[in-house]
Amino acid sequence: MYANFRQYLTGWGEQVRATGITDHFRSGLAQPQFNGVVRLRRPAEAGEAVTAAGEALAGVPWWWWVGQDSPVGTREALTRHGMTELGTLPVMARPLDRLGPAPRTPEGVRIVPEAGPGLLAEVVRVYSRSMGAVPGIEPDLARIEARRADNGVIDRLAALDEGRVIGTATVISAYGVAGIFLVHVAEEYRRRGIGAALTDAALRAGRDRGMRHAALVASPAGEPLYQHLEFTTVSEYHLFAPPAP
Repeated sequence: MYANFRQYLTGWGEQVRATGITDHFRSGLAQPQFNGVVRLRRPAEAGEAVTAAGEALAGVPWWWWVGQDSPVGTREALTRHGMTELGTLPVMARPLDRLGPAPRTPEGVRIVPEAGPGLLAEVVRVYSRSMGAVPGIEPDLARIEARRADNGVIDRLAALDEGRVIGTATVISAYGVAGIFLVHVAEEYRRRGIGAALTDAALRAGRDRGMRHAALVASPAGEPLYQHLEFTTVSEYHLFAPPAP
């Protein structure tokens, strides 16, 4: 599961994608979700790692993700070396061998099982606005998406209303897990069941690729939706911000 998540995150590393003391990635975009450190290998080297990450990621906002694949003591070590814990995000999972009937979508809305290159720019537009990304980064996001080395195992789903993209979901099928990311619905279409329909379609895309389990990192607000879809909270990520310059 965490290997799947690391693949997703490091896939944004257009400028830097490195392993050593840490696994880290740099897209160069002014958005912390797309630059960061995924894993510290040895807590005893936290001081060196914080300094090295600061140098490698200078000039862009970034986060440090601490999960169950991080060695014991990582959070405490990062705190000692000036990192600030921002909060936690639930990690949720469920098996793919017992999917029920697909949820209904509003009349006129359909889920496209593979949003090809022609829809990529619209998919990026919807999720970047939904996540509150800084204006103007959509073309660079779309370029990085199109060039990801793991595109062969990615399904990009789109919810369409009269041909217009109104919702998105991305599935990476790797390490036996369907990792679900970027589930977003345009603000004016929320609370209509579209997010649930996109997530269900993502589960089926992963199952069709032979994956046995699905997993995602939820926002606290999204956790109840995923519980309704039979996801169980199994762990959490702790997000850290770097020391002030």
